[in-house]
Amino acid sequence: MFEKIIVVTRKTRVQELVERFNTKAQAKFYIEHAGGSFGEYELEDDEYRRSLDQLWRSLELGLKLQAVDRGFLPTFLFTPHDIVVALGQDGLVANAAKYVGAQPIVAVNPSPRIFDGVLLPFLPGNARAAVQRVIQDKAVVRQVTMAEASLSDGQRLLAFNDLFIGPRSHVSARYRIAWQGKDEPQSSSGVLVATGAGSTGWLSSVFNMTRGIDSLCGGHPATPVHLEWQDPRLFFVVREPFVSRHSQAQIVAGMIAPGDRLVLESLMPSGGVIFSDGIESDYVQFDSGSTVTIGAAAQKAHLIVQDTP
Repeated sequence: MFEKIIVVTRKTRVQELVERFNTKAQAKFYIEHAGGSFGEYELEDDEYRRSLDQLWRSLELGLKLQAVDRGFLPTFLFTPHDIVVALGQDGLVANAAKYVGAQPIVAVNPSPRIFDGVLLPFLPGNARAAVQRVIQDKAVVRQVTMAEASLSDGQRLLAFNDLFIGPRSHVSARYRIAWQGKDEPQSSSGVLVATGAGSTGWLSSVFNMTRGIDSLCGGHPATPVHLEWQDPRLFFVVREPFVSRHSQAQIVAGMIAPGDRLVLESLMPSGGVIFSDGIESDYVQFDSGSTVTIGAAAQKAHLIVQDTP
């Protein structure tokens, strides 16, 4: 059934600095001149390289092996015969899940000292056993609901954690929002749509902010929304809505159940964007004339886990 193991990697901070400053020595000078410690960067780089080497040797299972940097994911063609092994932080898993389709993902933590690894159940030393279970069709798979933004021009964007619809820079977003039979013009810093996997991420910071304001004003703190990864619902919230003669704030949050759709029409002549999972560079434009419909995607992410989901 499977013919190839695709190892998705990421550049370390040292590699990114070398690309920026041409040499490691120049990168070190820049960090230390700014008062930082380059030793921590080197330790992280060394740990990642050793983890990748250990993982690569352990995956010699008779299948083809190929490494792909996450920067090439948007254009890389995955096939139904691939097993995906992601080595990096949680964000790498979220980023990869949007492009691999229904292929199983074995997520590996290269450095538990650095990464909490909510989405990283495996270490380089036990990833081989996980991949073997996938090959033998004995792996436990946890399906994860993803969000989907479908634009009126046919473009489509998936999100493992969350979608952001708003301005590219620090200005107000102008749009018309339609939800459950109601619609209104709004001006805000953007709309955030979170999945179950993302409900403990960016969305949680919104509740942290509202909890602090509620406490300061003597109100009852809002209970944070926490959804399971496989929950088919999404949760949206309008960030900092502004009320004026031309904008309203009656639609500020809601749970998008299966079959429901949140619709936004851009009123921004330029600078409107939609991006997913915090990757601002991987965006689609959302300018005047564009309409986006948001709901749960039919495609699920398939994460391999150690225990029952």
